This record gives sequence, structure tokens and C-alpha cells, in this order.
Amino acid sequence: METRRKWLAAAAAAQAVAASVELVAQVPSYGLSVIGPLLAAHRLSARVTAALGAVAVTVALLGASRAGSSASGVALNVAAVSLWAVLTAHTRARAERALDDVTRLAVTAQEALARPLPDRVGHVDLAAHTRSCDPYALLGGDVHDAVLTSAGPRLLLADVKGHGAQAIRVSAAVLAAFRRAAATEPDPVRLAHTLDELLRPELGPEDFVTLLLADFHPGEVRLVNCGHPAPLRVGRRLCPLAPPQPSPPLGLGPVPRLQRVHLSAGQRLLLHTDGLTDACDGDRAPFRLDVPQVHAALAEPALPDALEHLTDLVARHTGGAPLGDDLTIVLAQPTRTPAATAPEQGPGSRPRPTRPSA
Repeated sequence: METRRKWLAAAAAAQAVAASVELVAQVPSYGLSVIGPLLAAHRLSARVTAALGAVAVTVALLGASRAGSSASGVALNVAAVSLWAVLTAHTRARAERALDDVTRLAVTAQEALARPLPDRVGHVDLAAHTRSCDPYALLGGDVHDAVLTSAGPRLLLADVKGHGAQAIRVSAAVLAAFRRAAATEPDPVRLAHTLDELLRPELGPEDFVTLLLADFHPGEVRLVNCGHPAPLRVGRRLCPLAPPQPSPPLGLGPVPRLQRVHLSAGQRLLLHTDGLTDACDGDRAPFRLDVPQVHAALAEPALPDALEHLTDLVARHTGGAPLGDDLTIVLAQPTRTPAATAPEQGPGSRPRPTRPSA
């Protein structure tokens, strides 16, 4: 709206200048008289463009009569250009409305696929930050989701080959496959095999999907990692949880294995895609997680504050430059309340935050 007002002011001012040149200074310049409708055609409605065109024709007629020129010929020329400007404005406005409709549909479809994580699933508090490297895409190559199974909360974090809009098709397939099988398959290793089978028809010969599954149980988290960056356990220190036996990603013959890790109620789990560690500064140095500033950020009492502090560190490291890859960070912390009695909480009622323990 503000941009249109500026364009209207500019077109009106240009038309006023043209009228002054022709009527006040009495300098014939019939080409200058159509500058108002020509400017309006780029950003304003056909009605406004027509009004400025009518002003242009009137100014041209008055200027021609004072200069003794053929008023009818001048009026026809200016009217023809003004009519072209009106048609251009009408066509542009229709195209913009169609683009707005398509954009709304695309945003709605992406929002339906990339639902935000809840603040809590079962006995685990969650906070997530995701950003596509494509400014026009809500969903890129990073995929995350959470379900509550009969055994407890289950998290998915996956990274499709590619990024931005080009990876949306496969990302949507990953989400569909996970939502189809995750709630009913108790074994995360079998779930990884199932996802690989379901995604195989969607993947090309060189496509792949890195996968990290995290099943939360009392006192521990059970991980299945297929080619994904290792998560970090956040306590008194940061502890990378690299799998003892690495597995290839989905689509490249994965060999998923279960990794059981102690995770108490006072500790946190940081899951991330390689967009975090691939964020580089001006000297092409990657973002490091093994520094005190990162530990201090992740130790903030509230999970959203911890993520905000971490993303601020990333922004300072990159100097605010656009990221070259999609970025997703998920921070999870088991609560001290037993899962059987823990109430589900919405965005407006978070539990009392605690700092990570050892």
C-alpha cells in the first residue's frame, strides 16, 4: 500500500510538471504530457491510469491550442498512448491478482505440510527454528515432525538432497511417509527401513535423505541416525552423540542401528541439520558448536530463548549474509513430571524453565 501511494505521488507530480511546462512555460512537449499515465501503468490501477490519461489529453489540447498546432492530432496521439497505458495497467493488475491467488495456495499447502512443532509432546518440551535458504519457500530440504507413540514422544529430523524450493517434492514425501508409519511402528530401526522403502519411488539415482529419529523414554533417548549430523546432549558440557556405526542416508542402502543414550530431565538434546555447521563467515570458516558461547546459549533457562540466542550467534558469525543452505534446529528437554501425569500444554502455558544439568 505504501509503495502504491509513492507511485501515485510520483505520477501526479510528473503530470503536474508536464502541465507546467506546456501551459505555464508554453513549451510544447506532447511526449512529456503522457508521463503520468505511463508511470501509473507500472504500479497503479487502470482507473487511476485512465484519470491521469484524461488529464494528459486535456493538457495536450490546451497546449496545442495555445501554440496554434492541430489540437485534434495532438489529442489523438496522447489519447492513444494513454489508452495503451490503461490496457497495460489492467493486464498487470489481473496478473498480480492471479499471482496473489497462486501464492496464497502455495503458502497454505506448505503450511499444511510444514506444521510447527507443539511446545510439548508427551513429557518432552520442544522448541524449533527452521529457515529455508529460499526466501519465497516455507518448506525446503529440511523436514521435522513429532508424534506421540504408545511408548512416548518421537522426533524426526531429515535433510533432503538439495535445498529451497527444488527439494519441496521429496520433503513432502518424507513427511507423508513419516506421518503414515511413525505412530504405529514401535521399533525406530524398522521405521527407518519402512521410510526408506516408501521413499525409494520418489528418489532419483543420486538422491538421498539423511535421517535422524529420536524416541524419548524415561531417562534415555533412543536414536537412529542414517547419515545425519550427530545431535548434541546439552548438560554441564556439550556432548556430540555420533553413532558408533555410521549408516548411509535413505536411498543409498541405509543400515540403521539403535543407539541408546542417557538423557535425564535436566538435560537437553540439540538436533540440527548441516545448515547450522555449514554457516560460514567472510573467511569461509564454518560455525563451530564446541565453543563456550554456544554452550552458554543452549543453557538459557527457556528453550525458545536458548534457540534465539543460538540463532543470534549464527547471524553474527555470518555477518547477516543469506544462508547457503536450509537451516533447522530443534531443542528438546524431558520434563521432571512423569509422562503419565504430565498435562499437555499449549503455546501460552509453558512449564517453569530449568537449566540443563550434567
